[in-house]
Order: sequence, then C-alpha cells, then structure tokens
Amino acid sequence: MKKVFLIIEREYLSRVKKKSFLILTFLVPSLFIAMYAAVFFIYKSEGESKKEFLVLDESGLFKNEFKNSETTTFKYADGDYASNKSKIKNEKDLLLLYIPKDYASSNDIEILSAKKPGFSLLNDVEKQMENIIENKKLIAAGIDTAVLKNSKTQININAKQLTDEGEKDSNIGATYVVGFISSFLIYLSLFIYGAQVMRGVIEEKTNRIVEVIVSSVKPFQLMLGKILGIGAVGLTQFLLWIILSSTISIAAGKFLTPDQQTVTTEKVDTKASTTNTNPNKTQESPAIKFINAANTINFPYIIGSFLFYFIGGYLIYSALFAAVGSAVDNETETQQFMFPITLPLIFTFIVGMNVIINNPDGPLAFWLSMIPLTSPIAMMIRIPFGVPAWELILSIVLLIAGFVFTTWIASRIYRVGILMYGKKVTYKELAKWFFYKE
Repeated sequence: MKKVFLIIEREYLSRVKKKSFLILTFLVPSLFIAMYAAVFFIYKSEGESKKEFLVLDESGLFKNEFKNSETTTFKYADGDYASNKSKIKNEKDLLLLYIPKDYASSNDIEILSAKKPGFSLLNDVEKQMENIIENKKLIAAGIDTAVLKNSKTQININAKQLTDEGEKDSNIGATYVVGFISSFLIYLSLFIYGAQVMRGVIEEKTNRIVEVIVSSVKPFQLMLGKILGIGAVGLTQFLLWIILSSTISIAAGKFLTPDQQTVTTEKVDTKASTTNTNPNKTQESPAIKFINAANTINFPYIIGSFLFYFIGGYLIYSALFAAVGSAVDNETETQQFMFPITLPLIFTFIVGMNVIINNPDGPLAFWLSMIPLTSPIAMMIRIPFGVPAWELILSIVLLIAGFVFTTWIASRIYRVGILMYGKKVTYKELAKWFFYKE
C-alpha cells in the first residue's frame, strides 16, 4: 500500500506544480467571470442606437398609433413613396416604414434603410402593428379594449414542498438550473480527467518508463496510484472552484442587495390596481429574486453529493480509460475503444436533459440512477428535486460495487497491455488478455 501512496504523490505533485494547473484552476474561471462582466457592462453602456422611423401610411389605419420608446421614435411622412425613399438613402439612423393601402391582402409592408435593421427593432415594429390591428378589430366588434386589457392577470405560483419539518420553499427554476449545471460538470469532468489518465498511461508506455516502474511495483498498484493521483488533482480543482465561486457569490450578494435585504418598491396606483389581484404586492429586484431562489437550495447537500458522484464516476471511467491507454501505442488508436465507453455518459446526459429533468421520479430516472455507469449524471439531475434516502443509499452502494468490479476488469487488461508494443489490438485480443493467468 505504501507504493500506491508514493505513486499517488508522484502523480499529484507532478500535475499540481505545472503552470497549466494554476491556469485552469484560477485564470480560466476568472477570465469567464471577466468576460461576462465585460459583456454586461458593454450592453448597459452601449445599448442600441436611437432610430427614427418615417411612417408612410397609405391605409390611414396606423395614423398617430405608433408609440415612441427609448430607442425608437415615429414621425408620419407626407408625400409619395419615391420622395420619402430618397430621404433615408444616406441616413444611418433614419428608416422608412411603408404601409400600402392594400397591406392586408398584399402583405407587402416594407422597412427601407441604408443599413440592415436589427432583429429586435424589426420585432418591436411588428408587435406594435399587430397590437394596433388587434385593438381596432376588437373595437369594430364592439368589445371594450380597456376592459379586455384589465381582465388579463399575471399569476405567480409559489411552489412549496411538504416535509416532516413542515412547508419548505421550492423554487423550480433554481432546482432546474442546479440540476443542469451539476450534471453538466460531472459529464465534462469525467471526459477531461479520464482522458488525462489515458494520456498519462500512453505517454509512460511509449517512453518505456513503465518498464522501469513495473520492476518495483505491480501493474495494479501503478494503475490505482495513477487513477487516485489524477483524481486528487481534479478534486483539488473542484474544491478551489467551489471556494472561489462561493466567495464571489457572497461578495456579489452584498454588492447587489441593500443592507436591510429589502428593496424600496412603489405601490400600484388606484387606476392600475384593477389589473392586479394583489394591489399591495411589491416588486422585487432581480438581485433579490436570485438570492431568494438560491436560499431554497440545500447547497451543502448538493455539494457533498456532487463530490461523491464525481469521485465515484471518475474512478469507474478512469479505470476504463487506463485500460484503453494500456492497449494502444498512440492516441489515434484509442477511437475504436472510446465510443463504447463514453456512450453511457452521452446517452444519460441527453436523456437527462429531456426526460429525467421533467420527470425525476419516473422509472427511467430510477434505473439510470442505479446503474453505476449512468448514476453520476442521472443522480445529480434528480438530487436537487429530492431523492428518497433509500434510493440514494442504494445508488451509492451500487456505485462503489461498480467501481470495484470495473477496476478489477480494467486491471487485468492493464497488466498485459502496458508491456505490449507494436500490435494492433482488437476486442477479441482484449478478451484474451483478460483471461491470461498471473
């Protein structure tokens, strides 16, 4: 066992001391945060340039009906089509909205401009025109549009979960996001760190370093030490990311919210109160909504489950990746063996995002949570929604058993493969290696 720990130490220190570890751990997340902050700042500071529309309405239906906004103003033009068209030829922020007399039958409404208009600008004009036509049709039918507008009510449903301790807030949106992010991180990390194990095995094999190492340690000890060493590197990175993201979240929470954790809101006026079922209801800022949603998530439970399923999934898949690495002489030969290994991950992630996340307690979700090759992703989708304790315990036990079984299979291939050179390996050959005696 001492030799295994020495190999773990060698693998861990050799990777942690590399500049790439520091870059991936600190610089890359910081760059992503800086990038999103820059995009948000640019969006707020730049926004959309102000556009002015000349409205040439031959139908007369839209006269004085368009409403100006912060980025768009409407002026009604006189004259014919040709004269107005010449006005906007060299104007960047001036556009001509032409509405022919027979627009309803010809569907030939045009926006002319020196440069192509943005999608949101075009969409806003279309929405305004649709609303104008709809209101005029309602008036023609004798329907009061004000009454119809006041009858529209926005309903916000607060989901609550009944537990033994009583009612518990359950934000579905936050649960969905946490399930997606945690499962995606598991999916991505198993590929990244599993590939690192495979490349490490191939590198030592092609450099003939492994021949020196196996003279003093058993192949199984070498494989286990390499798997655990790289796994420790991955675990260190995740812990540092959790600490970094928690620090940023706390700092952002203090920056975005007032000292008393409340926001000043305005009551709805008497005229508008008829459109709201609760006239005294206050409007929360996005920052407060985000913090309230985050408070409904049991983060210690989520993080603990995430770390366990990351470790369990990594141990299973890295053993298989190590076996593949030992069977080939270079990375190009790994493709025939990679797809069958990664297929359960890809299948579970696709099914999880389309089926499990919408029915976390269904039979498919249950069985995918029990199979060791699929449970790391399936369980991380389900856990934020709530999983019975007996299912979680059974999944953990089966994952541990799956790791032991998978490692035993991989080690029997690994012990032969690391000393095999210059031979094109097939699945039939791998089966022979498995049954070789010690």
